[in-house]
Amino acid sequence: MTVFFCRLLPPRPSFLRDITQEEMAVMQRHAAYWQPSVGSGAVIAMGPVDDPKGTFGMSIIEAESRAALDALIRRDPALELAGAAYEISAMPRGVMRSEH
Repeated sequence: MTVFFCRLLPPRPSFLRDITQEEMAVMQRHAAYWQPSVGSGAVIAMGPVDDPKGTFGMSIIEAESRAALDALIRRDPALELAGAAYEISAMPRGVMRSEH
């Protein structure tokens, strides 16, 4: 298994502040799409980041391979938004909290 840092770039830097109703509906489908992966533990963390240079979404996801992750991401409803895209980086090492 490999852990990946995924950055979801929104259609514009101000996305969190001026999201439209239609975009909100897409993002609700995006959250619902990833919920089973959160429940299974494959998604370690996920959520919006309010960076002063421009908001974005982030997730840390464990997957069998980059190809397996790409297959999941291709079906993400967030990519229906014009201009939305993912940047993905493998995390070859890391320190994570253990399960209690």
